[in-house]
Amino acid sequence: MFEMKEEYKVGVAGIDEQHAKLFELGEKAYQLLKDEYSIDKYDKIVAIIEELRDYTIVHFKDEEDYMESIHYKKLFSQKIDHEKFIKKISDTDLNKIDQNQDEYIMELLNFIAKWLTNHIIEKDLLIGRNN
Repeated sequence: MFEMKEEYKVGVAGIDEQHAKLFELGEKAYQLLKDEYSIDKYDKIVAIIEELRDYTIVHFKDEEDYMESIHYKKLFSQKIDHEKFIKKISDTDLNKIDQNQDEYIMELLNFIAKWLTNHIIEKDLLIGRNN
């Protein structure tokens, strides 16, 4: 379900590699959803959320540093988007996860998929055109 496609490539190797890692994390959540042998997925869901949060913090910092180095004019709006993403992931209601684990994974997958593809296509591809 989650795959780094050619049309998502910005043209900046480091950013493209980090985007690929974000898609891998999305795929990890998708595989957990499909895992019919795990009855209680709570700990794995929390681990994925933490890994996603921690990795996006690193990725966003690197991406913002790159944008600053090329004097990217839309850096501020990118920072706002990045902060909103981190806040959404950080504000995860752990009780809600435990109430219906598969439903929560689906919500998380939808959020990640929409955010990643929309953000990359609408915002990040412009970074590569400015370098």
